[in-house]
Amino acid sequence: MSRLSMGAMLRRSLVHRRARSLSALVALTVSAAVATALLTLYADLDSKLHHEFRSFGANVVVTAADTSKGLPADAMDRVHAAAGADAQAAEFGYAVATTDRGTPVVVAGTDFAAVRGLNSWWKVDAWPSAADATTALLGQRAAQFVGNERNVELTFAGHPMTLHGVGRLHTGGDEDSRIYIPMTAFMTWTGAKPSIVEVQVPGGSAQVEAAIARLQQTMPGAKVEPVRQLVEGEKKIVDKTHALMYGAVLLIALTVAVSVLATLSASVLERRRDFALMKALGGSQSTLMAMFLLEALVLALGGVVGGYVIGSAAAWTISQLDFHTATLPRLGVVPLVLLVNLSIAAFAALFPVRVLRRLEPAALLKGE
Repeated sequence: MSRLSMGAMLRRSLVHRRARSLSALVALTVSAAVATALLTLYADLDSKLHHEFRSFGANVVVTAADTSKGLPADAMDRVHAAAGADAQAAEFGYAVATTDRGTPVVVAGTDFAAVRGLNSWWKVDAWPSAADATTALLGQRAAQFVGNERNVELTFAGHPMTLHGVGRLHTGGDEDSRIYIPMTAFMTWTGAKPSIVEVQVPGGSAQVEAAIARLQQTMPGAKVEPVRQLVEGEKKIVDKTHALMYGAVLLIALTVAVSVLATLSASVLERRRDFALMKALGGSQSTLMAMFLLEALVLALGGVVGGYVIGSAAAWTISQLDFHTATLPRLGVVPLVLLVNLSIAAFAALFPVRVLRRLEPAALLKGE
């Protein structure tokens, strides 16, 4: 049987039995599309999830061993050197002052520009100017402790100070009960130094642990601790997302394999007489099996082409909707997608191939 005749028979099979061929092609396209989308998203999954978790704020806290003495003057330089250039950090100093109503309130000194970059999740109606040392940011509950939010009168150790409140802060946490003021004004007023540095280290748990080790070496007198809920929660979510993606690809592949198996089996059963006639005319068993496997291979390749386009578009859409960044198509996923589809086609062809082996031309052509 020549190559030309085999090609002609392949075209005849695909064209004249287009309903079954289309059914198998759609199933294999779905498989390739799902695999393409998940593998494309998987390539950027870690970086995108890490980026999302960075919006939750600090994942490492550096605290002075003696809060009354505070951290060294070069603490921020040490933190940036140890945590890396991409890390964000903000220092805080705390003191308990009295408002004009006689109510004690926690006053925190900080750098508003650094805090804004570190805690992008904070809900602030107006950020104070970093250049103005007389401004203040009032927590939602702390604002109830002062008589005039625009002219905040505070007293610490007999030293009064008046600040201009420019905005309110709402986080649902302890921050709502504090009044934040510029660090320069805080240190001049209270004489206290920063005692805490909150750090946001980019990357996964391994990068965070490595940064903690470097911080401990750089600042031996300070207490360096991870924010366990954030670091461990991020690791669990990343691991579960990986497992979910693997499981989804496997489930879709098995479902598609069953669908293609049913289609190819029905196709073989319909063409038993054709295959029997080929055998009777001298066609070898290997030739018949090769022709059938070639048909499954063509459908698998067609599914990869269509599935890659659809899956890449789906990955781009999901990335835009969920992560607000585009995930571009990746040619590197094509070999894996091709392997998945070829594996499905090979698995689905096992039963029909066994049927071809058992064909008895004489019995079938007699109508038995």
